[in-house]
Amino acid sequence: MLFLAGGTGFVGTALLEALLRQGLSVRCLARDQQKALSLKEKGIEPHIGDITDRDSLKDALKGVDTVVHLVGIMEGSPADFKRIHVDGTENLINEALRAGVKLFFYQSALGASIKGDTAYEKTKAMAEEIVISSGIPYIIFRPSLIIGRWDGFTKKLMTLIKNLPIIPVPGDGRARFQPLYIEDWVRVFLRAVIEQKVKNRIFEIGGPEHLTYNEIIQTLMDAMGIKKPVIHIPQWLLKTGLPAGKIIKKLGIDIPLPTLDQLKLLKKDNITDPDTIKKHFGFEPVRYKDILRTILS
Repeated sequence: MLFLAGGTGFVGTALLEALLRQGLSVRCLARDQQKALSLKEKGIEPHIGDITDRDSLKDALKGVDTVVHLVGIMEGSPADFKRIHVDGTENLINEALRAGVKLFFYQSALGASIKGDTAYEKTKAMAEEIVISSGIPYIIFRPSLIIGRWDGFTKKLMTLIKNLPIIPVPGDGRARFQPLYIEDWVRVFLRAVIEQKVKNRIFEIGGPEHLTYNEIIQTLMDAMGIKKPVIHIPQWLLKTGLPAGKIIKKLGIDIPLPTLDQLKLLKKDNITDPDTIKKHFGFEPVRYKDILRTILS
């Protein structure tokens, strides 16, 4: 039996579909009765609870040998990040210890570091340490951007490209990223967790290309068949201009507004060895322009 926390998010939904195709028994954490009923209809056993509520996890892992922890947030206060990434992971680990779980998978993030500039990076690293020090055999993924149909990052960029006459880019746009197709992430997961049963490893994974933010924007515009000028805006000006962005939104112009932490993340590279997946899992991941061709078709 595999237990999945975070099964209703972008990554979790894709993984659930793959697990069901594999014919595996899955129990999934559901935050309310409505989500539980939706899971039941798909043949998934639900457990109503929340990783931030320790008591709600009681007996959630009974009979479970593998826990998959995908729960995470990209926006919120420092307290929110700690409550979900750190306290939530500790609650799930404690229940896993009580239930005798044999393998704990944690979805971290490329760049996770206690010395990070953002609460996101710091709390992901803190959660990793909780998992590693628990004594339970573990696998940790640190992915770069995961891209697929209706992922949050691509949706925000598409909204911005569609709704503004010019495309604002925070800073110089030279920070590099490594877009990874969701279906390739699923393939890596299945090979590491289900087939190879790897233990006590951290994998930094990404797609086959290092692309600057500028290149990501341009490739997406090309895929959408849209040509608009790109303007680079100094980070300091964006930080002071966040309230102005909210005013624009109130006027009916629908644009995604970056948080201060997200602006910090856009300033630095988020990359690893582009051959990692081929070396460890034996296949070449899909290139970014081909991902877009698939998800926009």
